[in-house]
Amino acid sequence: MDVLDRIKAELATHPIVLFMKGTPQFPMCGFSARAAQALSDAGAKARVVNVLADPEVRSSLPRVANWPTFPQLFIHGELIGGCDIVEDLARSGELPRMVADIAREEA
Repeated sequence: MDVLDRIKAELATHPIVLFMKGTPQFPMCGFSARAAQALSDAGAKARVVNVLADPEVRSSLPRVANWPTFPQLFIHGELIGGCDIVEDLARSGELPRMVADIAREEA
């Protein structure tokens, strides 16, 4: 499976996907750590893809998503944005609402 198919499969399989540097337990950059924490605080059950462990995804996703940096949050296959946008959504209460809606859909 080529890298684009792998990215599409991740997005099709999981309602919330965070492409980040490192993991939530061991983030490798502050922006990734902050985005992962915001998702955790919102109660999200996110699929996390460590782009440092997969150089093909790291180099291809910015072109696919038209977003140059990491982390990148996708909900239902749609790019939501990076760290600043995730934190803005968390502060406004929108991120917890989105997470709750997904949890209801999966129940």
